[in-house]
Amino acid sequence: MAAGYLEILRARHAARLLTGTLVGRLPNATAALAIVLFVRSQGGTYSLAGALAAVYGVANAVGQPVLGRLVDLYGQPRVQLPAALASALAMAAFAFAGTGPLPLACAAVAAAGLFTPPLEGGLRALWPSVLGGEERVHTAYAMDAVAQEVMFTAGPLLVTLCVSLWSAQAALLVVNAVGVLGALSVVASAPSRAWRSAPREAHWLGALRSRGLLALLAAFFFVGMALGSITVASVPYADDHGGDAVYGWLMAALGLGALLGGTVYGARQWPGEPARRLRVLVALLAVCYLPLMLLPGAVAMVLLTVLAGVFLAPAIACAFVLVDRHAPSGTVTEAFSWLVTTFTVGSSVGTGLAGPVVEAGGALWGFALPAVAGGVSLLVLAVTGRVLAAPGVGAVVAAGSENDPNRAAEPRFSSGDRA
Repeated sequence: MAAGYLEILRARHAARLLTGTLVGRLPNATAALAIVLFVRSQGGTYSLAGALAAVYGVANAVGQPVLGRLVDLYGQPRVQLPAALASALAMAAFAFAGTGPLPLACAAVAAAGLFTPPLEGGLRALWPSVLGGEERVHTAYAMDAVAQEVMFTAGPLLVTLCVSLWSAQAALLVVNAVGVLGALSVVASAPSRAWRSAPREAHWLGALRSRGLLALLAAFFFVGMALGSITVASVPYADDHGGDAVYGWLMAALGLGALLGGTVYGARQWPGEPARRLRVLVALLAVCYLPLMLLPGAVAMVLLTVLAGVFLAPAIACAFVLVDRHAPSGTVTEAFSWLVTTFTVGSSVGTGLAGPVVEAGGALWGFALPAVAGGVSLLVLAVTGRVLAAPGVGAVVAAGSENDPNRAAEPRFSSGDRA
């Protein structure tokens, strides 16, 4: 298993790009926690902290596809680094101004979210040019999904460490400064500087004119909803079975399951069409949410939560392959950014919807919500199966060999044709 990942990391520039992207995304991964801790240190209420965190999230959801389109148009260094600097400066303004002038705090937080660089989509656009072969790129997508789980686990620990050693203000400043260094490491690399998007057809919809991409985004909206609802449904369960410590274990177990599943999934090549494989993975994801409704003791519940997370990273990794296949020519970074945005919005909707569901029916109905959302996602994939299985609009067709006129043309990655 380790051999496949080591082969990827030994490729020139691969380790630097992966590490730089993870470090560069640290401010985004920790923004909600860092904002809440800072607002509370300023004497603000939880309502104010939640509102500012929501402002950041909405602005980030808007900014990712917009900046992704700019990356496709103008290249990575000319967009990613200025965006990272603008986001860090806006968060620094928030850290120094505090919550006193509320309109200024809202504007600063919104700017920080809006200008968060689309490093995640940018990395996936670079993998084909760095790794070459399609099988290696599929492994890299799985490794990428696993690395995200590590980052979302280690990031909050770094924030709490900074708060305990210095202050919540210092945590905001340090995390965002580190994020700029990560972005700089990526855009200064040779693959990032050399990458150019394929020629694109002028269209105001950009990546969204792809029916396959729209189908995928619709499905992953509900996957995000399932994940967001689990975080809320786990609160009343934890209150009845040990409090905050149990809640922390449940959230860690969910991440551990995704980490294990993604690691195993990326360790081998899987036969068959990615669209069909994604339906199987989402079906397994939905089925594994059902045992959570049993509400067993804390130890058993932690184990069931690990199971509930196992198929999340493999489903995301498989979705990356389909995004690359269906992204219209010249829109691959924007397409990946739309997936991030849709997943995030779905998670927020799931969080908001789970609140009243839990109040009405308790933890049992709260844990029913992710299973229902997973089932709806599977239904979307089943209805749009032909669209997702069709050749993507962004696929680049390679001409056959001059010495073999009968050789069939074959689709290549849309993100790597001009890298």
